[in-house]
Amino acid sequence: MTGAAGNIGSALRERLVARHRLRLFDQAPMKAAEPREPVELVQGSVTNLDDMVEACRGIDAVVHLAGIPAEAGWDSIKQVNIDGTRTLFEACRQTGTRRVVFASSNHAVGFRTRKESGPDGLSDDIAAAPDTYYGMSKAAGEQLGALYSARFGMEVVCLRIGSFGRVPTGLRQLATWLSHDDTARLVEAAISNPVRGLVYVWGVSANTARWWSTSGAQRIGYEPQDDAQHWAAELIAQHGEPDVTDPVLHYVGGPFTQEPLGGE
Repeated sequence: MTGAAGNIGSALRERLVARHRLRLFDQAPMKAAEPREPVELVQGSVTNLDDMVEACRGIDAVVHLAGIPAEAGWDSIKQVNIDGTRTLFEACRQTGTRRVVFASSNHAVGFRTRKESGPDGLSDDIAAAPDTYYGMSKAAGEQLGALYSARFGMEVVCLRIGSFGRVPTGLRQLATWLSHDDTARLVEAAISNPVRGLVYVWGVSANTARWWSTSGAQRIGYEPQDDAQHWAAELIAQHGEPDVTDPVLHYVGGPFTQEPLGGE
């Protein structure tokens, strides 16, 4: 798991370690493993091919979380999120690692809207429409997955993650929230269940207000159990009734569609 010292990586380590032997990779120092914890810690850079090749040797699947997790300047986004993801896929090719679970983002399709939803909601594999340089980098990562899947037969699961957090913190997250426990269920399904080729899956919990499709989740056997609706009354009391014509609620990417490019 790359980016293992980050927020999602830390939550996954805690929840997956009981069922898997983990190799955790990050450029930042990580908490030492407990004596009986089946964890190997590797420190290195996702942009360094030699580091990535060594990290990928002898493993069954990679969960690729490493990257800048928000909008930033183009040069930084390109180096870490795009070039780093290309390095990861190339390392997997060289080492024969077949399964890659790529932590994409809803911001890869941030300018898609509620109006484009079908009977089952907005399709998991709707074409990219990024809202920021960050979103563009995630769309590029998805296309790298498509390339390496088509050319080399890799099994690639692109997780278009919504709003990861312990609890939902705004009206938008009544639809887009992804709980810590459901994150573990999502990744468990993505690494363990049969997959052919390239698959897109919305990374969200079982939210009553969700308007994104469940078909990708069904395809990989992901069964979310948490629902942001538990916090709906509290959030509506704080923020008022939701207005789905508000760009924050109308667009997939919410507030990112209103931010200046490069985070300036």
